[in-house]
Amino acid sequence: MAYDGRTYRDKGEPGARRWYVVDAKGLVLGRLASEIARVLRGKHKPTFTPGVDTGDHVIVVNAREVRLTGQKPKKKIYYRHSGWPRGLKAMDYEAFLARWPERAVRKAVAGMLPRTPLGRRMLKKLRVYAGPEHPHAAQKPEPLPLRRIRKARELASRAAEEA
Repeated sequence: MAYDGRTYRDKGEPGARRWYVVDAKGLVLGRLASEIARVLRGKHKPTFTPGVDTGDHVIVVNAREVRLTGQKPKKKIYYRHSGWPRGLKAMDYEAFLARWPERAVRKAVAGMLPRTPLGRRMLKKLRVYAGPEHPHAAQKPEPLPLRRIRKARELASRAAEEA
């Protein structure tokens, strides 16, 4: 096939979307969120188009058991505001995870998506559950291959063995 000089632009047909499930048990929050954001945007596909929602659906289970590295569980602060004067509330990560485990993962992923109407549409394809159960069995989700996270985990365990 000869090159005709035209750039391929995906139309973003919703019928071609796949469903993935991720078990967050023991995974580092930031590494997990970056992989999920990549799939929600559609960057894992050869048909990725920046201005079109070509991503897939992602289900995250065991969000309660996600972890942070170093001193971040005690030092990382989440803020929210009621909208009233003096309504700023702060909460450390441990308390935030205990109260809203789903929000911790969703907020981390949202920070890695575009802050536009397109990014908000992509975030709607993310379903997060604190426990191991989810109601999306009818969609036949397949496990998301977390190659980058697995590789980082292998390097860390190898470094621990050598030390």
